[in-house]
Formats: sequence, structure tokens, C-alpha cells
Amino acid sequence: MENEHKLVKAVYASKTDPRKADELIREYIPFIRSEASKFTSRFCTESDDEYSIDMIAFHEAILGYSKDRGAFLSYASLTIRSRLTDYVRKEARHGSNLSLYDNGEDEGRPIIDELEDKTDRFEESIGLEATKREIEELSRVMADFGVSFSDVADNSPKQERTQAACARAVMYASENGELLDELLDTKKLPLSKLVLGSGIERKTLERHRKYILAMLLIHTNGYEIIRGHIRHGLRKRGAQTV
Repeated sequence: MENEHKLVKAVYASKTDPRKADELIREYIPFIRSEASKFTSRFCTESDDEYSIDMIAFHEAILGYSKDRGAFLSYASLTIRSRLTDYVRKEARHGSNLSLYDNGEDEGRPIIDELEDKTDRFEESIGLEATKREIEELSRVMADFGVSFSDVADNSPKQERTQAACARAVMYASENGELLDELLDTKKLPLSKLVLGSGIERKTLERHRKYILAMLLIHTNGYEIIRGHIRHGLRKRGAQTV
């Protein structure tokens, strides 16, 4: 997780600094070459068109990336594959050696259609893999605090008023550095300080302590995909988002 945070920080810095972008691209040349080689099923060198396309696509990924897209390298891989697929389509349409109807799994089926199917499946798999990684990491982090996903489900507030109260508690805690430090040091939710600062009744906080703790970990540790799912679910129910 620390390496991913470091990479994301470098990506955001590279968005507005061309020199840092060049440094990041050079650092990840082995990854870029690997993506080109995987797509073409052969070793690619700097003289191959696919390698040049991948370099441009990697820079495009830097400019287009945001945290809610999951891990950066997964997003970059998807961007690279998309640009390479566009390149193959263009070459096919312009009558290069690759035929529109060659190498299809189904005889007579255009290769463009097959590429579109593969791109869609790849994009879906990248999203699922990124979500899976976040869930697995969150599960490990919550375990350090003595909380499981079943605990969160059991402690989730059901009434809209209670949901709003818990959301206010999470928001207050996430903006209070001293409270967060105590949470990380003791692995326990500082209920007395949270009651005093948020104005939420202690019995409400106690009843939903594990839910609040989990939401706080999600809110402060960059789990953008999980947060997106939570916000979407709450909006569908008309509840206040965290």
C-alpha cells in the first residue's frame, strides 16, 4: 500500500511537471515494454511502433488518472491496451498485412469485433481486480482494529437519522488529526472526544462503534473504489453520504 501511495503521489506531481513525467516514464520503461510485448506476443524493442504507442499511452494515463480509478498501473495497462487496440484497428482499415477477417476465433468474424470484446472484458477484469485488492487490504487493516466485515454489517445504522449522525461523527473524526492519531495508537475509537466534538449521543456512537471505525478507516486511507460504492448505495437509499 505504501508503494502504491508513493506512486500515486508521483503521478499527481507529474500531471503538471513535464520533467517529473519524463522521469516517471523512464522509471517504468520495463513495465511499458512488458505491456507491448504481452499485447503483441513477441518481445518489443524501442524500434517497434507498439513501444512508441505505449510510451504515449503511459503519459496519457498519467494525465487521465484519478484515485477513484483504482491502482495506477492497472489503469495504465488498460490505457495502453486501448491505444494498441486502436492502432491495430487503424492498421487493419488501411489495408496493412493484418486482415479484418484474419485470426478470428470464429471463422469470418471481423478481428475488430474480437478486439472490442477483449477490450471490454479486460476493462471489466481490471475494475474487479482493483476492487478485490482494496477489499482484501481493508479487511487486513480492519482486523488490526478488531473489526470484520460481518461486524460492520451487524453494526450498520438502519434509520436515516442514525445514518446521518454516524456520517457527522465520521466527518468530524476524519478532520481531527489528534483524534486520528489516538485511534491509530490505541486501535480504539476515542468515544469521549468524539461525543464532545461531534455532538452525537454516546449511546449512538457505542451502538455503531465498529461501523463508524470502519467508515473512518475507509474515509482516511484512500479506498476510493469502496467509497464510491458506498456513496452510490447511500444515494440510492436517499441517505447522507460519508
